[in-house]
Order: sequence, then structure tokens, then C-alpha cells
Amino acid sequence: MTIQWFPGHMAKARREVSEKLKFVDIVFELIDARLPLSSRNPMLDQIVQQKPRLILLNKSDLADINQTNQWLNYFRDQGHQVLALMAKDDKSVKQIVPASKKVLAEKIARDKDRGVKPRAIRAMVLGIPNVGKSTLLNHLAGKKIASTGNRPGVTKGQQWLRFGSQLELLDTPGILWPKFEDPAVGKKLALTGAIKDDLLHLDDLALYQLEIFCRYYPEQLKDRYKLTNEDLFLDFPELLMLISEKRGFRDDYERASEMLILELRQGKLGRYTLDRFEELSE
Repeated sequence: MTIQWFPGHMAKARREVSEKLKFVDIVFELIDARLPLSSRNPMLDQIVQQKPRLILLNKSDLADINQTNQWLNYFRDQGHQVLALMAKDDKSVKQIVPASKKVLAEKIARDKDRGVKPRAIRAMVLGIPNVGKSTLLNHLAGKKIASTGNRPGVTKGQQWLRFGSQLELLDTPGILWPKFEDPAVGKKLALTGAIKDDLLHLDDLALYQLEIFCRYYPEQLKDRYKLTNEDLFLDFPELLMLISEKRGFRDDYERASEMLILELRQGKLGRYTLDRFEELSE
């Protein structure tokens, strides 16, 4: 499954981001904690270059805690300042400004030595679609200021948003990249809803989902669909048909696929991480 998806507004957004970088102090790179590598835009290093960066692993409440801790250590070892974030949680979000000040410590010290009056940190929020940018902005503001819908002119533009006296954010549209060289990356992004379902074969996605859960989260799969240990050794198409029968869908393969993916996205299968730290070397 090779996915190529680079709409015109994505190319425009990339160009606008490059132009606006000079107006910000720091970039907030928002990624999905369930996909710490697959949800990173490989073009971002080229776009951001040497601009200071804070990596935010959002949706950490949906991810496997052990995996998240390993990924946090990985990014720190790479020299990044990084936070595990839940965009709707006050305690979590309040860590952003102190972490930003750590990243910008040298600049803040230089400004102080030069007698420059302190001002709000200016940041740009970057991330692929569906990593929770609008949710984070709304929570920071304490009200709905950024739409979470998909209406033209709302999520496709750029706007400055001020949060108290310490932070100003330049919101940007989600930016994907021209082609997913690794088909697994496309499947992972699709499972979490970052790519429109009508661009994919849902039965392929559902089989991939079963493969992941049989390998790493068998108990969660068994509990949700009343499966036995023996069931998990079935071929994945047969397992999908079994789940379909148990749900009363009979041989409706497509309906069962939609149900599996929907329940994954709704959190009914529990916490999970699709990018496995132990597979990093692969």
C-alpha cells in the first residue's frame, strides 16, 4: 500500500512556515506518542534547520507507558528537550512554558545581559494532521479559539494566538510529506486517523491492526473480543472473520474491519504504541 498525498495547500503551508520562522523563538514539534517516529515529518529538519525546538509527545494517555518512557529517553539522548503531553490536561500543558525556557536559556540570558525587556515567548506549532494541535491551543486558552473541524479557511490558515503574558503561538496547518516510502508508516498513520479513510483499504488496515495486537497486546485483544489463546494463532483473515461472527456481522468482512479500526480509535482496546522502541534499529 503506497500512499502519495500532497495536496496543494500542504505545499503552500510548507512555504509559509519557512517564511514565518524568522518571527518565532522556538518551534513546538507536536507528534503522536503512539507513533513517535511515524508521526514526525521527515521534511521538518530541512524546514526548521537550526531553530530551537521542543518536542511534544501528545496523546500520551493513549500510548503504552513503557514505550513512551523509552521514546522520551531516546529523544533526550538525541539532544532534544521533550515532554509527554495530554493536550486536555492542565498539569501536563503547564509544563510547556518552563520547558521552552530551558530550550531558550542562552537566548534569555543574552537578552538579559543586553538589557532587553522580557517578552512573551513566540512559538510556532508544527505537526502532521490529527496530532492534536487545535485541542492543545483550545486548552491553553481555556476556550475554543481553534477549530478542530476540517472547514477551509480555519485549519488551513495561520494565526497568532496569545496565552497570558508568557506565550504567543503561531498556529499552522498540519503538514504531511509527499510520499511514505515505508508502507508501514502509511498504515500506522491511517490507523490513528491522520490520513483520510477513503484513501485506503480498510481491510488491509484491520489485518495490520490484528497483527500488531496479536504480537504486542494479545490480552487486550482477547478481553475486548472474547478470544482464546488458540484463536490468536489463526491467520489474520480468519481471525477477523471470527471477530466478525462474534459481533453478529456474519461474513461481512468490511463491516468488521470498520468496527475494529473505530474501536481502536475510540480507545476501546486500551493503550497501545505502534512505533516500537525495540524495533528502532530495524
